[in-house]
Amino acid sequence: MTVEAESLNRLRLRTSEKWRAYPDDVLPLFVAEMDYPLAPPVAEALHAAIDRSDTGYIGPDDHTQRAFTEYAQRRWGWDVDPARTRTTTDVGVVIVESLRMLIEPGDRVVITPPVYPPFFDFIPEAGGVVEEVPLLEGGTDGTGWALDLAGLERAFAGGAKAFLLCNPHNPLGLVHPRAELEAVAALAAHHGVSVVSDEVHAPLVHSEATFTPFLSVSDDARRIGVAAHAASKAWNLAGLKCALFVAASPEQAERIHALPIEVEVRTSLFGRIATEAAYRSGQEWLDGALAAIESNRALLALLLTDRLPHVRYREPHASYLAWLDFRELGWGDDPAARILEEARVAVNPGLDFGAQGAGFVRLNFACSPEVLTDALDRIAELVRR
Repeated sequence: MTVEAESLNRLRLRTSEKWRAYPDDVLPLFVAEMDYPLAPPVAEALHAAIDRSDTGYIGPDDHTQRAFTEYAQRRWGWDVDPARTRTTTDVGVVIVESLRMLIEPGDRVVITPPVYPPFFDFIPEAGGVVEEVPLLEGGTDGTGWALDLAGLERAFAGGAKAFLLCNPHNPLGLVHPRAELEAVAALAAHHGVSVVSDEVHAPLVHSEATFTPFLSVSDDARRIGVAAHAASKAWNLAGLKCALFVAASPEQAERIHALPIEVEVRTSLFGRIATEAAYRSGQEWLDGALAAIESNRALLALLLTDRLPHVRYREPHASYLAWLDFRELGWGDDPAARILEEARVAVNPGLDFGAQGAGFVRLNFACSPEVLTDALDRIAELVRR
């Protein structure tokens, strides 16, 4: 099944942030929303709910959790007990509520910038204090990025109580190797540190890479960890509000089920219906979307080589977000501002992802090849001037 982006005219009928935040002359390549049509099984499930006037509160069933656990087994070979899962509104709520149950007010929580901007806000919302252990630029082998295991050990030994892991890592599309995740689990367990793993981009791992769920790597990981999962990024369902807490030990399962009932009942019924349909029947559509994403990933590399050779780019191995390094062009710490003002292309400022993002931008390439080419031509025109 092929999946192609919708036309710009049709996309501008959408009322989501991506299509309302800027005027119509701006190409919106910022927020993590794809320009592809909704997966047919999801659309059919939602239409069926409307047809039967099924618009009330969520009821006491675990169909969505079971759909996720069956998907996890099919896709990643990961056995999850649906009784050790629970739904809520979105991944941000999973993270905040998980941290609240794992730390005390004032405890330090480690993040690894450059990283998803809300991480900086989730931790104080949960009562914690942010501690940064930046990723190693260049990675351990000089070819990419990697977790700074020595830095994490120093932070854990120094009293940090939790680690908020981004797996796969946004904005880099970094798929953490199993060995690194095993090392994180061992270090965290040794120092009594809890790990909350944001795995919302997991279904979007590319064909050449392998996603490893954090809770699958060891007994240590299962004992100290909680994971956040959702169909929101992979199937464009963010507005429908459904995500899952996932635990892999009796102790962590007991903790997530001890959270107030309101954490669960705020789940959207439509979100639960759509999520179940995505996990059960949406893989063919997702495979088509991933093929389009990987094609655009390669196109972006060609366009940069041809039009913007001084912009450095390492192809991501997950999701549809490119982390572009504009530092050689000398456009300052926030090249996104100039790109928006002069090229009329909206991208995310790198500084939103931490101080390590100075001179970078994040670009969403889950669009048509024509839109991507137009965006790069507009930016390249700034260099030609």
